[in-house]
Amino acid sequence: MLTSLLGFTVVAALLTVSPGPDFAVVLRTALGSGRRAALCSALGIAAGCFVWGLAGAVGLTAMLSASQLAYDLLRVAGALYLMWLGAQALRAARKAGPAQPDADPADGGGAAPRTPLRAFRTGLLTNVLNPKVGVVYMSLLPQFIPHGAPVVATTLLLVAVHAALGVLWLGTIAMAVHRARAVFRRPRVRRRLDRATGGVLLALGAAVGFETAR
Repeated sequence: MLTSLLGFTVVAALLTVSPGPDFAVVLRTALGSGRRAALCSALGIAAGCFVWGLAGAVGLTAMLSASQLAYDLLRVAGALYLMWLGAQALRAARKAGPAQPDADPADGGGAAPRTPLRAFRTGLLTNVLNPKVGVVYMSLLPQFIPHGAPVVATTLLLVAVHAALGVLWLGTIAMAVHRARAVFRRPRVRRRLDRATGGVLLALGAAVGFETAR
């Protein structure tokens, strides 16, 4: 069991540091709403991992993989959500006023204060609406479950490792942005970063939305 756990930790670490929607959302949240909100988004992403882990343990991700329609519906929903977040970031970049560190990027960068619950929800939806997470879990986790081990308990243990690595990595990103907040809060820098992160989110959403059939 220890060998399987160590092997999975290495693989999960590589998956965690790979750039993707989770990274872009936490970065955007850190820029728009500060360290606390970004950490809440990271926790929401971790919660999404547990949702997929439980779904995999009871066989729902197998159904998702087998059904092209179910996969496509979730894929399109995720793509639209990412593109919506990207559009909101670009909209915030067009604002000429100074940066608003307590604003919610999902509400247009300054429309309303970002609460921990709202930040958590953004991270959760970003992860849960990404069907690739479910497919990766379904194909990867069984390889690290020893023969005879309890499937649900072992699955949750592996997911906990992945979630912990994710919170550590994304939390580090949030802290780095927070430490450099004096630079990031400059209006010109903020607008450029909003454009960059908005463009990345739009590109990720488009890539997911126009993904060819499996």
